[in-house]
Amino acid sequence: MRGADSVAYFTEKKMLKGTASFGHEWQGAKWLFASAQNRDTFAAQPETSALQYRGYCAAAVVAGTVAPVNPTAWMLVEGKLYLNFDKPTPEQWKRDIPGNIEKADANWPRVLSA
Repeated sequence: MRGADSVAYFTEKKMLKGTASFGHEWQGAKWLFASAQNRDTFAAQPETSALQYRGYCAAAVVAGTVAPVNPTAWMLVEGKLYLNFDKPTPEQWKRDIPGNIEKADANWPRVLSA
C-alpha cells in the first residue's frame, strides 16, 4: 500500500498516508495509519478494512498475475477495498465490476505461485 492508511479509504473516502508512529503488525506486514483511532479500528477488526488480494493490483489478478499498486487508484465495492496499478484501471473495472471480481477471486491465491 506504500504507507497508505487502509481505514481512511472507508472513513474519509480518500487515500491518506500513514505514519510509523501509528503502525500495527498484522499478517507479517506493518500497516501504517494516519491516526491512533484508525490504527485502533484496524487492530480491532483488520479483515473489515484490509485490502483484497493482499494489496496486489486487482486488475492484474483478473489477468492471472500480480502487480504493485498505486494507492491513489482504488475502489470500494460492497465494503471491500480494491487497489490497482494506475488510475485508468478503475475505469476498466467499472465496465464489469461483478465479472472482474469473480475472475480475480477465481485466480486468487493461485496467482501468487505463477
